[in-house]
Amino acid sequence: MIITVTANAAIDKTLTVPNFQTGFRHRASESLALPGGKGVNVARAISAVGQPVIATGLLGGRAGQQILEGLAREKMLNDFVRIADESRTSTAVIDPTTMSQTEIIEYGPLVAADELESLTAEVDHLAKGARYVVLAGSLPRKVPEDYYGQIIRLLAKRRCFVALDTYGEPLRRGVKAKPWLVTPNIREAEDLVMHEFNSEEDIVDATGLVCELGAQNAIIKSREGCYARLRRGKRYHIYKATVPRLTTIVSTVGSGDAFLGGFIAYRYQRVEPTECLRWALACAAANTQRSGAGVLEPSEAQRLFETTAVTELDVVPVE
Repeated sequence: MIITVTANAAIDKTLTVPNFQTGFRHRASESLALPGGKGVNVARAISAVGQPVIATGLLGGRAGQQILEGLAREKMLNDFVRIADESRTSTAVIDPTTMSQTEIIEYGPLVAADELESLTAEVDHLAKGARYVVLAGSLPRKVPEDYYGQIIRLLAKRRCFVALDTYGEPLRRGVKAKPWLVTPNIREAEDLVMHEFNSEEDIVDATGLVCELGAQNAIIKSREGCYARLRRGKRYHIYKATVPRLTTIVSTVGSGDAFLGGFIAYRYQRVEPTECLRWALACAAANTQRSGAGVLEPSEAQRLFETTAVTELDVVPVE
């Protein structure tokens, strides 16, 4: 089983607004509302490719109820902890004429100490039957920035692999707890290692720095694909994986979540890591062809998989 944890779940609303400009009244040509938050989006992608997943996290108020109802419609297994405060709504405005997108993201609810303890206990309970646990997304207000680190250390006693996909201080502190996998994008990785990337060499070096900080494996997502430092025994294998840029893109919202969902789903099936990178890129690309974060058509991912490529850049010893 695969478990995803979304501490800051949301209603994800996507509005398609041709010729969008700030300061003017617009009418959306399309509207889509789905249960969201990065962990939920990752679970959606995992489910889309047919692998078993349970989504958990924190939900509250009327928005929380709408999220539960949406998950039921999608037939996605879930076991969320209810809280007193209201879950957030996130809105993405897509302009198909310029292929630009604007995201407006609420901070999220206030979480009481006992509610957070309930989530910790729930994650620990579900992890007993899990092979993979994904901790994804931002943390709600007043939740300690080391919360993901606490969960990673707690799950060290379980026989499961923990993937971390967040940013800022929660990522910095979470990496120190030695997760199995960390998957930042370029901007998040630059913030983590505290310098900008000006070349491919900089990104490759950064995967090493992320592992030095504590991650067992690191994947840095880029616009063209990703760079990965994956451990096999006493050696790190460093890869560059690419997928051709598609001429038509509906939305890029959630493609990073689809990437992680694809990687975890195929690793769960014990597929070779290089093939998992290709499937991850295929799922991310398939997500750009649909509205909705983590939404993808498996047949489209299968087609796009054939266009992906992986190159091994180096093999270095684990120090």
